[in-house]
Amino acid sequence: MRAMVLNEPGQLVAAEAALPVRKSHEAMINVTHGGICGTDLKIYEGGIPTQYPLIMGHEMIGTVVEGSDNDNTCEGSRVIVDPVLACGNCYFCHAGLTNLCPDGTLLGRDQNGGFGEFVAAPSANIYRLPESVSDQEAPLIQVLTTCLHAQRRASISAGEMVVVMGLGVSGLLHLQLAKEFGADPVICVTRSAWKRDLAKNLGADATFESGADALAGIQERSEGRGADLVIECVGQLPVLAEAFELVRFGGRVMPFGIYTDTEGALPFYQFYFKEIDIINARAATGVDYPASIDLVSQGVIQLQPMVTHVKPLSELANALAMLKDNTARRMKIIIDHSS
Repeated sequence: MRAMVLNEPGQLVAAEAALPVRKSHEAMINVTHGGICGTDLKIYEGGIPTQYPLIMGHEMIGTVVEGSDNDNTCEGSRVIVDPVLACGNCYFCHAGLTNLCPDGTLLGRDQNGGFGEFVAAPSANIYRLPESVSDQEAPLIQVLTTCLHAQRRASISAGEMVVVMGLGVSGLLHLQLAKEFGADPVICVTRSAWKRDLAKNLGADATFESGADALAGIQERSEGRGADLVIECVGQLPVLAEAFELVRFGGRVMPFGIYTDTEGALPFYQFYFKEIDIINARAATGVDYPASIDLVSQGVIQLQPMVTHVKPLSELANALAMLKDNTARRMKIIIDHSS
């Protein structure tokens, strides 16, 4: 099959790769579209360790071409793949915490993923997509599941002030989800003016530039208390430090961004003095997929405004480079395997 193969950090080549070996409980899927995210970039650059050669890609949809032997997986079905694979036998799996399975793996990081023509995945990890969700926006549902999983852990109450820091795809999804869960107001913080405009169009009650502008605006709107919950979607320690400034005493901070730093400075005294709860979230579980698909199909969550580029598989390396260009009006890049 044709695939984009990562042979070492920064060395991505078009190549013919072996077809996946489908196990009896798995279905074979012809991948049609996939999304690129910051995790892919960190794998590409070597920030996240893996074994080579590797076919990256964990945000993927496609068509079932060969069903599982163990169930009635329907060939020809259009599906999204949950890339988080679990053993199914350990304490965490039996407790429904499949995302924390010690023997779990991620398609596109620990084994070949969706930037190839085919992928094999357990039938329990595939979910049918309604016709109302387009091919170009459907890969973003995988990102939505991680945001939904995180906000379920955060237990947002109606009327709470939620601040979202960083307005990439996950930040804009967190904005929409927080509104759906009853947060009021939802305030978005970023240096990017065009992303602030996009956030307003998606329902943000207020937007501020990070720094003194954000602190002053949030203090004014909260009568000096600070935010009940701050969701940090950038994945940089200085931004997480700013989140400690914006949250109220007794509030919650969610470091949603993925941090690859091994050391750094944080205002640890504020962590103690303000009695801040840190709520972490990792990936998603199976229950988050049907709920996320429903939210999109019902029009509660908008995905299309975040799709800014569609590229063929052969231009994957260029698409990854685009993720580092902070001057471009770039949000989610979708890889179209048919082009």
